[in-house]
Amino acid sequence: MTTPSTGDCSKKIERLRSALEAAETVVIGAGAGLSTAAGFTYSGERFREHFADFEEKYGFSDMYSGGFYPFETPEEMWAFWSRNIMLNRFTEPPKPVYRDLLSLVESKDYFVITTNVDYCFQKAGFDKKRLFYTQGDYGLFQCSEPCRNETFDNEEIIREMCESQRDMKIPSELLPKCPHCGKPLVMNLRVDDKFIEDEGWHKAAERYSDFVRSRKNTRVLYLELGVGYNTPAIIKYPFWQLTHENPNATYACLNFGEASAPKEIYERSILIDEDIAEVLNELKR
Repeated sequence: MTTPSTGDCSKKIERLRSALEAAETVVIGAGAGLSTAAGFTYSGERFREHFADFEEKYGFSDMYSGGFYPFETPEEMWAFWSRNIMLNRFTEPPKPVYRDLLSLVESKDYFVITTNVDYCFQKAGFDKKRLFYTQGDYGLFQCSEPCRNETFDNEEIIREMCESQRDMKIPSELLPKCPHCGKPLVMNLRVDDKFIEDEGWHKAAERYSDFVRSRKNTRVLYLELGVGYNTPAIIKYPFWQLTHENPNATYACLNFGEASAPKEIYERSILIDEDIAEVLNELKR
């Protein structure tokens, strides 16, 4: 593995700018770091602003930990999760990172694969048919059983949960249940082997696979943004392999603190260990 040198960042940004201009195809791989750069932080001031009562009562200090807290009742659990989903799915990110990214690639032949579940790409205006959300969507429910391969939009009930909750509990009558079997509904997130890959998921997966296969020998820029090592087999490792197989390909990794590439593709890699928001803003200018 190789990591970026401590050289002039502006030179790397100019190299990335040139790669973007020269690319016939851009494949974007996005992880949690991209949404963090957009202001979707799960701890600190943003957490305390919206979850100070939960922190005081239960002791956890970030939204991620809260998602695994063993609440005593489903009414308490959904009070927490409805606020979480409302904040991270149905509101705009504080910074225009996703819109900046779109301005750089919208004239290109692009596709996006992401492990994020916050819908930020579509909120920014990316073409829905050029997106593949591999790990689910905060805006969808599925049966906890699951009794069938189906997901359900949840915006209306999530908003009602947020408006109706008192003392960190939602009314019992708002607890979401499967319309088919009556079992509790849960979020459509890949947390275990019960994750539902519905028809929309499979169509997006097929579009992504077809896109990558049909462009694999073009001048491709594999642009990886904020992808860590929690699930590297989804984006990072395939991007490395695809770059290695195509001598016309360039691999770019923007990740604050985790920008690296295998030595086999280092000469065709652009590794930028900086704040993604600042880099995209500079590219836009």
